[in-house]
Amino acid sequence: MLNIHEPSSSGSPCRSFLFFEKLNQIQIQLKKVLILGGGISGIASAIAFRKRGFEVEVVSERDYLFIYPIAIWIPVGTAKFNDVAFPLSRLAQKHQFTLTIDRVTGIDATRDTITLAKGGARSDADIVVIALGAGKVKHDGIEHTLSICGAPEQSMQLRERIDALIDQGHGKIAFGFGGNPKDPSGVRGGPGFELFFNLHHKLTKLGIRDRFEMTFFAPMETPGAKMGEKAVSMMNVMFTKKNFNRRYGKKIERFEKDAVVFGDGSRLESDLTMFIPAGEGHEVIKASDLPKNDAGFVRIDDYCRISGVSSWFAVGDSAALEGPDWKAKQGHIAEFMAECAANNCAIEHLGFEEPMKGYQEHLNVLCVMDTGDGAGFVYRNGHRQMFIPLPVVGHWLKKGWGHYFKLTKMERIPRIPGL
Repeated sequence: MLNIHEPSSSGSPCRSFLFFEKLNQIQIQLKKVLILGGGISGIASAIAFRKRGFEVEVVSERDYLFIYPIAIWIPVGTAKFNDVAFPLSRLAQKHQFTLTIDRVTGIDATRDTITLAKGGARSDADIVVIALGAGKVKHDGIEHTLSICGAPEQSMQLRERIDALIDQGHGKIAFGFGGNPKDPSGVRGGPGFELFFNLHHKLTKLGIRDRFEMTFFAPMETPGAKMGEKAVSMMNVMFTKKNFNRRYGKKIERFEKDAVVFGDGSRLESDLTMFIPAGEGHEVIKASDLPKNDAGFVRIDDYCRISGVSSWFAVGDSAALEGPDWKAKQGHIAEFMAECAANNCAIEHLGFEEPMKGYQEHLNVLCVMDTGDGAGFVYRNGHRQMFIPLPVVGHWLKKGWGHYFKLTKMERIPRIPGL
């Protein structure tokens, strides 16, 4: 908070005048923040900057916030698309930020310019926050796959393909995710595991699970290692119990209409392939003059400031994280980075007298891995690893989190720190 205290009724007229004069000076200093991206990190940034009094504009390609952590239920029919797609107009009205539906096509940090597909070149912002998300590592034949972490429409396409397989009554199903040796923090496998377990649960309830061959694949020897040894051990037990096949430690060469082909020439036949490519720098960021790491993510310091670019910040999947080898890009980390950026910007530009906030000391892995009939609570930081099985109740906790997320964003219920 500002280090200003409103004078009591017994204060002198001179003191009261000085107080309100100070407030007027702060109002004059208020600056415009342009946030590029309407995803979890972009909206968290908009809310955090607005709470500190900044004027905020959000540029988003979509007119809704797609809540990816709960999208896993769309393909199996236990959630509807509109349950996951939250209108940005409601958030803009609630938090009083400007919403512009447009696509970012260019970034020129040297000239302080952002180019939009419809809006053209813009250089009217005092502060810029990059929250565009990530691009995807390219794979030959990727058009033969669908991703639960891709374009939101693919969640509906997955549902159609799953329904068609169920009508067929049998089939071979392959789910997997890829890696990025240049920056492993961009690997996202959790939603793939969750959808895999949920599909198993759906087929089991229908009494036809034994008619389907289900295989999980990944190029690393131990997928999910970032969650910690306890979580990996429990996952292996669950895979064996549920009769899942595994194809680990083989480079993915290409995808075909009916198969995954690996670097050693072996093939995994599949009637449905769900694949989550690893993240890399967003194409607009890669083409920009922003400082980037080898994977194309924006280089930032611990305070989320873009290296060498004054008054520009990057948060969430767009940013290059620094920290332990097990670090991972997750929604709650993106939201904390947004809070850091807003806090630190207010200190620098509005004279807030608060400590600077760094994201690195708060890095952790936190998730409730849903299985359709339960879940597993996973937590890891620099000091401990935890995996707690939550039969039945875990599934409803995850469901409840989806409602909690939307209600807290609309400030209808209080936010629990870190969740």
